[in-house]
Amino acid sequence: AHPGRADRGAHPAGDRGVADGHAVAQGGRTNLGKAARAATKAAQATVQQRDTAARELERLLVQARARQEHLEARLAELDGQLSGAAEPAVLSRELAEHARLRGALEEAATAVRAGRETARQARAAVDAAEERLRSAWRAFDAARDGLARFGPPATDRDDVAAAWGALTEWATTEAERRRAERAGRAAAVAEAESVADGVQLAIAGIFAAAEVPVGDDPVHAATVAVERADADRRRLHERREQAGTLREQRAGHEREAQVARALAGHLRANNFERWLLAEALDLLVDGASGILRELSSGQYELVHDKGEFVVVDHHDAGLRRGVRTLSGGETFQASLALALALSEQLAGMSTTAASLESIVLDEGFGTLDAATLDTVAATLENLAARGDRMVGVVTHVPALAERIPVRFEVRKDARSARVERTGR
Repeated sequence: AHPGRADRGAHPAGDRGVADGHAVAQGGRTNLGKAARAATKAAQATVQQRDTAARELERLLVQARARQEHLEARLAELDGQLSGAAEPAVLSRELAEHARLRGALEEAATAVRAGRETARQARAAVDAAEERLRSAWRAFDAARDGLARFGPPATDRDDVAAAWGALTEWATTEAERRRAERAGRAAAVAEAESVADGVQLAIAGIFAAAEVPVGDDPVHAATVAVERADADRRRLHERREQAGTLREQRAGHEREAQVARALAGHLRANNFERWLLAEALDLLVDGASGILRELSSGQYELVHDKGEFVVVDHHDAGLRRGVRTLSGGETFQASLALALALSEQLAGMSTTAASLESIVLDEGFGTLDAATLDTVAATLENLAARGDRMVGVVTHVPALAERIPVRFEVRKDARSARVERTGR
């Protein structure tokens, strides 16, 4: 079945081998073997060439068949995809419509570009018009500023033409009015010049009466005289200011002299002690007044007048009254305030860092009534609540003792006495 093998006997090269064999047979038996061998080799080479060609053809055939199968499969796939597709005529119409729409799109794009160019030109025209409008407003403002001293009317900033019209109309009217008033103003100027001449003559008469030489220009001489008088007036003002400064300095020196005299008087042997005691009393009363104001919830303050204590009652419109008018509880508050102020002053006057951190009160609380005792107890509680010192109370009054948080009670029997702590 191989093409090369089927045609092996009919190949022209084989024919030539046979012919050569016959020729050799006729020429002699010697060359017969050589010719046969050559023909055999030639035939074998031809057979090999044909085998190679046959194998190449078979390979091409296999490839062609595979390509055919692939194309058939692709054709089948395309047939499936094209099933239900539009007919060529429909496609032609759609392509024509597509071409028409593309042409319309290109025309619209051309129109858009033309519109954009027109809009750009319009914007440029608007910008130029706005610049001309600004230039017109600048020219209007310059013209109106030039007429500002004549009081031009207010203008509408929305319409430059109307503004120019209003300004022009006002300027025309103003010019006509001033032309009409020119004659009257000229007469007024002439009258003023006449009055000035009269004044000049009067000035010359005054200078002549004062026997002051004026020369040919009395007005100039009067001006010089006024300037000199003004210079004299300024010198007088300066001297008055200097005198005022000197008076202030003198008053300051007098105050210093008074302080020096007072200090010298206080430092005299017979006055220094009295002055020192008065200062100490002032400090004591000031400190006690602050403490009393705190203990009495702002009702009372202490002052003194030549050593006599006076209480100020703020609940009675600041009335001043003697301390003897205070109740028992109020007297206790005042006494406690003085004691606390005195303790603070003693601590301050100490040469060491000593401080009075405790105070013991034994005031005979048994003589107080219930209301006064309650006031005293409240005062002690407020004092203890401040936390700056310890307060001790010696009392035989149970009502007062019960209000003290920490108590030391002394209990006696027939043979001895003992101290017990109660409370927290």
